[in-house]
Amino acid sequence: MAAATESKTVHSAAVTYVSMISLLTLCPPFVILLWYTMVHADGSVIKSWDYLRQNGLQGFIDIWPIPTAVAWKLIACFGAFEAALQLLLPGKRVEGPISPTGHRPVYKANGVASYAVTLITYLSLWWFGIFNPTIVYDHLGEIYSALIFGSFIFCIFLYIKGHLAPSSTDSGSCGNIIIDFYWGMELYPRIGKNFDIKVFTNCRFGMMSWAVLAVTYCIKQYEANGKVEDSMLVNTILMLIYVTKFFLWEAGYWSTMDIAHDRAGFYICWGCLVWVPSVYTSPGMYLVNHPVHLGTQLALFILAAGILCIYINYDCDRQRQEFRRTNGRCLVWGKAPSKIVASYTTSSGETKQSLLLTSGWWGLARHFHYVPEILAAFFWTVPALFNHFLPYFYVIFLTILLFDRAKRDDDRCRSKYGKYWKIYCQKVPYRIIPGIY
Repeated sequence: MAAATESKTVHSAAVTYVSMISLLTLCPPFVILLWYTMVHADGSVIKSWDYLRQNGLQGFIDIWPIPTAVAWKLIACFGAFEAALQLLLPGKRVEGPISPTGHRPVYKANGVASYAVTLITYLSLWWFGIFNPTIVYDHLGEIYSALIFGSFIFCIFLYIKGHLAPSSTDSGSCGNIIIDFYWGMELYPRIGKNFDIKVFTNCRFGMMSWAVLAVTYCIKQYEANGKVEDSMLVNTILMLIYVTKFFLWEAGYWSTMDIAHDRAGFYICWGCLVWVPSVYTSPGMYLVNHPVHLGTQLALFILAAGILCIYINYDCDRQRQEFRRTNGRCLVWGKAPSKIVASYTTSSGETKQSLLLTSGWWGLARHFHYVPEILAAFFWTVPALFNHFLPYFYVIFLTILLFDRAKRDDDRCRSKYGKYWKIYCQKVPYRIIPGIY
């Protein structure tokens, strides 16, 4: 079965159990503590710790917001709006990579249009006094609480759907209920023929909420203080450029590990529905109540450095996407690309070939594109300066996440390509500077 093949490319059962238990028991309360510390404890981990030490479990229960009707309405309106844009806006037909069972998913690439309509609509509602985005900030704790519980129920739906009504042959059980729930049952779950669930959770809800919340924090600081500090402007601009880059490259994202290899389970769907809106946006959440004046020179330096990192990250992905699109018949840094022709066998026993790019950015080091991505996150966080540790949690988390993803991707490629992957690793080791690994 496809599930058996996929299970070889992820962590061992022991690590999966630890990850599952950690995600279920630690991540939901962390999201609430992150919000509470940023908004109500002056961004100070020490203040939150002292509060919990003095008040214990009951103190934590007292600060956990109860999901309100306002929170549910805001989530429902946003989700319905993004789902409608995903279904109704026109877009180019894009084919995803062929799966191990020979299935090729088809997408409608309308992410840029959805992104533009979302931001224009959101800003217009504020500008014309129809809706004030500060309402979102003022109910943020309730929204996160609702997302925590609502997303858990949604993941139960995905688990049941995977058993009863899978959308494609890329589905199945590994025989372990915990792993099935955590990693997911289906690779490409859909509702009907056209509504792709992972595109919605990962792109249209997760990434779109990142941009919407970045704008929300900026507006909240403006309405609270009568101006937006340069630190908030740098943070917001860099985040919006990064999300814009994502939607420009969205069709390429559909060929990455998140979509083409990780199944739709608790790990990725709960993460995109809850972790992305809360943790990924947290530097901006911190800056709302902690305005920092950087000065023009420092602000421009951080902005330029962040834009450069985002561009390099984008160009890495663009380079590989163009290489794949042309089947290696393109120029990489002005010359023919260096590549390895790798053969592999599908689960049905069919032999196929893939081209592995070994020049350009992809010749500097394996997973080099993660380096500018981590640096970009640092540059949109550093406007907060260093008075508190918590704004840098996302940078630390992202570094750990990408190291883990790199390992999982290596394990998967080693299993898929065998001897060809060994050749690739000899040609492109883990290093940027020769001799440094």
